Amino acid sequence: MRILIVEDDPVLLNGLTVGLRLSGFSPEAVASLADAATAMDSDEFRAVVLDIGLPDGSGLDFLATLRRAGDARPVVLLTARDQVADRITGLDTGADDYVGKPFDLHELAARLRALLRRGEGRAQPSIEWNGLVVYPETMSGKRDGGTIRFAAREFALLQHLLERPTAIRSKAELEERLYGWNEEIESNAVEVHVHKLRAKLGARFIETVRGVGYRLAEEDAG
Repeated sequence: MRILIVEDDPVLLNGLTVGLRLSGFSPEAVASLADAATAMDSDEFRAVVLDIGLPDGSGLDFLATLRRAGDARPVVLLTARDQVADRITGLDTGADDYVGKPFDLHELAARLRALLRRGEGRAQPSIEWNGLVVYPETMSGKRDGGTIRFAAREFALLQHLLERPTAIRSKAELEERLYGWNEEIESNAVEVHVHKLRAKLGARFIETVRGVGYRLAEEDAG
């Protein structure tokens, strides 16, 4: 799932980007509110991890602007300002969660998964489709009684298809979900990951719609 991180500390920003990618997200990172506004206008992020103290303004003001504009995407405030009054202000401004620094990266990933799960109307942490049960917290699945492990980008591609299983996803759209703005994409990257997923889930679990893209099969074809 595509996540925007807004943080001006370069070390923390890099750690968040790498850590959330390893947890199955597709994160993009910016270091200012101006860049965050541009990113939000030009990309379909599912959630935002937002620092409060940024070089060109307050993350709270940015959050308030998003909410006034009707943007309901989940926002997690990430800040050293962790007194009770600060948390109350952040939540009342429109934040969906509030994480104080220092923090545990695994906990942050779990909080993001919970917010996204609720946004999708799911009560269960697992996702089920066509005999496959997927567990986002471990990037694993179960099918026919066996456990399946996914690499980070395999899982990111599968999770994106699972968001709307019968919708056709173009190659370009899948590339955007798998790779960051500054990452070089090999010409056959999507095909390689689809091939690996088919080897684990069955040759017809993911359908190719010739000339258009990919989608999940509606019936179990093994």
